[in-house]
Amino acid sequence: MGYQLYPNGRENTILKEAMFYRRLKNNLVQCEICPRKCTIPDGGKGFCRNKENRGGLLYSTVYGRPCTINITKPENAPLFHFLPGHNRLAIACVSCNLRCKYCQNWYISQTNIEESEYYELTPEEVVEHALRKGAKSISFTYTEPIASYEYVYEISKLARENQLLTSIVSNGFINPTPFRKLLRVLDAVNIDLKSFSDEFYREVSSAGIDPVLKSLRIVKEEGVHLEIVNLIIPTLNDNRIMISKMCRWIAKNLGEDVPLHFTRFFPSYRLNHLPPTPVSTLEMAARIAQYEGLKYVYIGNVLGHRSNNTYCPDCGKLLVQRSHFSVIENNVVNGKCYLCGCKIPGIW
Repeated sequence: MGYQLYPNGRENTILKEAMFYRRLKNNLVQCEICPRKCTIPDGGKGFCRNKENRGGLLYSTVYGRPCTINITKPENAPLFHFLPGHNRLAIACVSCNLRCKYCQNWYISQTNIEESEYYELTPEEVVEHALRKGAKSISFTYTEPIASYEYVYEISKLARENQLLTSIVSNGFINPTPFRKLLRVLDAVNIDLKSFSDEFYREVSSAGIDPVLKSLRIVKEEGVHLEIVNLIIPTLNDNRIMISKMCRWIAKNLGEDVPLHFTRFFPSYRLNHLPPTPVSTLEMAARIAQYEGLKYVYIGNVLGHRSNNTYCPDCGKLLVQRSHFSVIENNVVNGKCYLCGCKIPGIW
C-alpha cells in the first residue's frame, strides 16, 4: 500500500486526547465512551486497552495507528444494501471493549498497541489513500470501531467532506451521546446482535444486551442505514424461542425492512470445542424471521446458498445475486425493484 508497517514496542509519536471523558480528583479520569465508564488511575488503561491516563488527561493510544488497511467489498461486513459490490477501504485499530470467546479476529481484537504491528496514518492520509484507490467508502471493521472512537470520528468527518461514504461494523456497546455524534458522520451501520439473552452477553462477551438494543434504536432514530448480523453458535444462542423473540423485537422496534443476517459459526479462539453451525439451523432461523415479518433475511458463511441473494418482497424477483462476497447481478434501479417498482431500503 506504500506505507511502512511498524513493529510492536515502538514509541508512540501520535497522541490524541479522548473526546468523551471526565476528569476526577487525584488525577483519576472516567471514560464515557461505552457503558463500562472505566475509572482509570494515572498511568493506567481502560478495559478496551486503547485509552490511557497520562497525568489526569485521557488519551487514545491507537489514534493514527491502524493495524489493518485494505480494499474489500461491503458484502464482507455484511452490508448487502449498501452500494452492492463497490470497493471500500476497510480499516481497523487493535483491541475491543468486549471479550467474545468466539472472536474470529481475536489476534487483533484481544491485544493492545504495544504488542502489535501498525501503520502510521493521519485521517487525511487515510482519506487520500481511499481516493487514490478508487474506493467509494471507508469502513471501520475487523475490530471494534468504538475502541478507536476519535480516529474513526475524524476520518469519517473528513471522508464526508470528500464525497466518500462511511460505515462501521460494531458490537453496539456504546453510550448514546458519543454514538449519536458519530452517527452524524456515518452512512451505514452493521451491528452484531450477538444473542437475545443478557446471560449470553455476560457469559460469552463480558457485556450486557440493554446498551446494544438501545444503540439499535438510536441508529433507527438518526436515520442511518442499519443492518444486523446474528452469528448463530450451536448450544449457546440457537434456541428457537430466543430467535423468535429477537426477530419479533426487531420487527416491532426497528421495522420489517431492516436486513438481518444469520451467519454460520466456525470453531475459533476459546470456543474451538463447538462444531460449526448446521446449515439447517440457519435455515430454521431464517424461516422464523420471515414468519415474524422480516422482509430481508440472509444466510451468511454458506457458499452458494440462495439466501445470500436479495429478492423483492413484493414480486419475489431476484434483485441482487451474490456468490460469497461477489455481486454477480444487481437489478435494483433507483432504489426500486426493476420489475414491480417496490422500494428497497438501503443505499443503492
